[in-house]
Amino acid sequence: MINVQEITSVNEIDTFIENNRLSMLYVSQEDCNVCHAIYPKLKELLNNYPEIKLAHIDASQVEAVAGKLLIFTVPTIILFFDQKEYLREGRFVQFEQLEARLEQLYNAV
Repeated sequence: MINVQEITSVNEIDTFIENNRLSMLYVSQEDCNVCHAIYPKLKELLNNYPEIKLAHIDASQVEAVAGKLLIFTVPTIILFFDQKEYLREGRFVQFEQLEARLEQLYNAV
């Protein structure tokens, strides 16, 4: 099972991205049904990509995350490669496309 780091402040975001070459942020809110449906699927998908480290941010607890990462809707998935944003998915995640992009990046690394 994948290990998920819970991020509770904006400062932790930068540290997480700096410490992990492949880092993914999952931004959600507690009252979001779509967020709760996508999260287990995302964790299951990432079991196939152990080099990608996952962090979860509850936007209702870390309100500054929206401004820092320019997030306009939840859930939002952002993948960073060498501290640069590589991929962003919002609200309705197409898992087939997401997996294809992850596979492409993973094979290139």
